[in-house]
Amino acid sequence: MRDFNVSLNHPLRVPLAAELHSRPFMRLDAPEAITHLAVYHGGQAGPPGRHSQHQLLGALCGHFGVAAPGPGSSHFFHDFGSFRLKWECHTEFATYTVTTPLPPDMGAYEAFSHVPLSFLPASWLASLEGSLMAAAHVALVKGAADASRLPSVFERNGLAGSSVMQGAELWTDFAIQSDGFSRFVIRDLGMRHLQGGRLVQRVLEIETYRMMALLGLPAARTVGTELDAIEAELSSLASAMVATDMAPVEHGAQDEQRLLGQITRLAARLEKLVLDNGYRFSASKAYFGLVKARIEELREVRIEGTPTVEEFMERRLAPAMQTCAAVSARQDALARRIADTNDLLRTRVGIVQELQNRRILESMNARAAQQLRLQLAVEGLSVAAISYYLVGLLGYAGKAAKAAGVPINPDLMLGILVPVVAVGVWVAQRRVHQRIGRRGH
Repeated sequence: MRDFNVSLNHPLRVPLAAELHSRPFMRLDAPEAITHLAVYHGGQAGPPGRHSQHQLLGALCGHFGVAAPGPGSSHFFHDFGSFRLKWECHTEFATYTVTTPLPPDMGAYEAFSHVPLSFLPASWLASLEGSLMAAAHVALVKGAADASRLPSVFERNGLAGSSVMQGAELWTDFAIQSDGFSRFVIRDLGMRHLQGGRLVQRVLEIETYRMMALLGLPAARTVGTELDAIEAELSSLASAMVATDMAPVEHGAQDEQRLLGQITRLAARLEKLVLDNGYRFSASKAYFGLVKARIEELREVRIEGTPTVEEFMERRLAPAMQTCAAVSARQDALARRIADTNDLLRTRVGIVQELQNRRILESMNARAAQQLRLQLAVEGLSVAAISYYLVGLLGYAGKAAKAAGVPINPDLMLGILVPVVAVGVWVAQRRVHQRIGRRGH
């Protein structure tokens, strides 16, 4: 068989193909106890974001003398003997899933007293202070175990449960218990090979993505209060715009300039809100979509008298996500209203400025007409003055000629030359004006 030339591959072919296998399901067989931690890092690439998660993983591996993965890795799995650890680094959080086998035929009630959290060093757990986003214990037990004590596992009476994946039952109350962990019980009623690992991962993803989706709710409440203030200010600005319609043009222009500055600052406030919370709302929407997708993958079948996980989420989580979506849509609508008001106000300011410019041009035209009339009067006087001086010079020339013996009458000559000189001076001025006009054009 002919060897394939590896150089033909696209540089990203191998890593892209490996991406589909980068986060495999864990192999879990009942009875098994699982502890799941989701640590929030905020989505930052450098410290204290993803870099800190690699440091946490490195510290945990170093405690047990195991080599940690490289800084660019996003997945890690290792069997430590007494327990197994699976680590995944996501966009905004990292997850630590620890599993350990339980004694045969152990029921759900006893399973939560053998959780693998005890295998993790206390000093390492203390380093998670302030960043733990989700924490859950899962008991994967055989279906033959006693189910009568199942309600006593949870501290709340409102349980959600259903038959899932045609071979198991899922029970939870989605509440944080007194130990700081939420609890899930999965009863294996005949699941096939690897089905338990897929079911546990989907359940843990539902819990983690649910909490991440709810991060947008406090932001939505804060933004909603700020939007109320912005809408009230925008309403007052609109009322002020109506009031300026009845003001004189001079005062109206000053008021509209002031209103334009206020609405610009209002637009800047809203833009800051969008920049600060737009990503959070988009992320909540994406996480909620993942929650619904994972619930669909459970293929739930109702257990009579008990709400399903899907019904529980629709009743509790969906309203919170609708609040986030409504606030996000309200932000966008308010931004459009401010932009429309800003355009309207700028148009009005432009009209006022055009009216003022028109008045300025009219006054300039009037001044130009006055200057033209004054110039014509000055030109008439200048024709007379130039003619007077020319006639005077010609008079001296005539007298000199008479004294030299030329038979002329200087007075008669001057009388004849006065109209001729005046007409000549006027014609010369007109030609000068025409040359200047042509050069200007």
